[in-house]
Amino acid sequence: MRKALDVNNINPFLQSTISIFESVTQLKLAVGKPSFADFSFKKPTYTITVGVVGQMKGQAVLTMELEHAKDIASKMMFGMPIAELDEMACSALNELSNMIMGNTATIFSTQGKIIDITPPISMVGTDLQIKSDIDPICVPLLLDGTEYIKLYICVYED
Repeated sequence: MRKALDVNNINPFLQSTISIFESVTQLKLAVGKPSFADFSFKKPTYTITVGVVGQMKGQAVLTMELEHAKDIASKMMFGMPIAELDEMACSALNELSNMIMGNTATIFSTQGKIIDITPPISMVGTDLQIKSDIDPICVPLLLDGTEYIKLYICVYED
């Protein structure tokens, strides 16, 4: 049976992503139009999945084009050029997701919802498909009006 996402649980994920992202990369993202979406990625894509456990269960997934992933990692490493997504660049991106999700957990705790997060899992690939028991809400995050990263939220309250 498919689980349903409570739309009231979207804002903590967005608040954290926008706030932490700007703090760490100095890039100001804007929220695009949320939609229900499938997890299909035709182009080469970098994904970071973080599990959510506790009073809510599911995953939050950040996805981005490879060039955007390199750009973000470079900004996190004080402008060091990133030619490829090596171990250090991937570690920086995973740490960004940890910071975002840790902040998300803190926001939820102020609302009386206690969650924990799992370590991030990152993947790079073309023609990726991810399956979930929860219909994901996809929120594009825009940089200067252009889609920069996507946040997929697929969590439900237990």
